[in-house]
Amino acid sequence: MTQDEIAALLSEGRTLVLGSHGPRGTIHMVPLWYVVLDGVVWSWTYARSQKARNLAREATASGLVELGDRYDELRGVLIEGRAVLSDDPVLVRRVGEGLLARYELGSAEAAEAMRRSASKRVAIRLEPERIVSWDHRKLGGRY
Repeated sequence: MTQDEIAALLSEGRTLVLGSHGPRGTIHMVPLWYVVLDGVVWSWTYARSQKARNLAREATASGLVELGDRYDELRGVLIEGRAVLSDDPVLVRRVGEGLLARYELGSAEAAEAMRRSASKRVAIRLEPERIVSWDHRKLGGRY
């Protein structure tokens, strides 16, 4: 996929599956909502969550966004790299506000819940070292 196609898929996608190294050596996979800010994929989580502890211990991570229901419709982006955690309250709140806007959670109650939980959260920046993409719609039925 081209850079524009990758950006469009990330804009259209709704869930990032984040893979980190769990404490027992297995891969810990979790679905996250995400937002692209200034061309960078961001999410957030509670600072005491398993994924945050995993990433604090070992920053190597992968993030997958995939769309399509049938094999000939599948397209996706796999971001391999490092996940950088930040507890900067301004940044955490910016990510939270981005998530509110992206997922249309603009009610006063949702905004207040975001503000209350922000102090317990960390922002996650996914820094790509390698990006792999695919679009089976371009295969023309040839697999």
